[in-house]
Amino acid sequence: MIARMQRSATTLLLPLLAGMLLASGCASTPQIADAPGSARHQQASEVAASMVGKPYRYGGSSPQGFDCSGLVHFSYKRAGLNVPRSTKTQRGQSRKVSVSGLARGDLLFFNQEGKRSSHVGIYLGANRFVHAPSSGKRVRVDNLDDAYWRKHLIDARRF
Repeated sequence: MIARMQRSATTLLLPLLAGMLLASGCASTPQIADAPGSARHQQASEVAASMVGKPYRYGGSSPQGFDCSGLVHFSYKRAGLNVPRSTKTQRGQSRKVSVSGLARGDLLFFNQEGKRSSHVGIYLGANRFVHAPSSGKRVRVDNLDDAYWRKHLIDARRF
């Protein structure tokens, strides 16, 4: 009788637990556990680099025009990862890495115009990064050795 009750409870609990796991997976924030320089990070950086020359557009997240966080969002989405859309949320949902430990596909955050984390780019390797700079400009590759970018770099992070 006890064994029968245990089987009955197990039969009822398994579907409930499975449903809870499925629902929590759909509602969670992106937790990307790829290793540094993984294939998905590599692909995201390649997508971003292929957008060089595309116009800057505030709020843009397509090849018709990008802002900085839109370029990150678009590039990672093409690599199969759903990352947040805004610079602030991208920074908040990624984990800190040292600048000396940068890997291709890592995010670089900059302070501009006195605003913390107001700009983001994707690291390409060899101290280069791709980003959508500002109105009137186009997606381009810049170097972290440039005095301007070195001065304004505040954080390196990874999804």
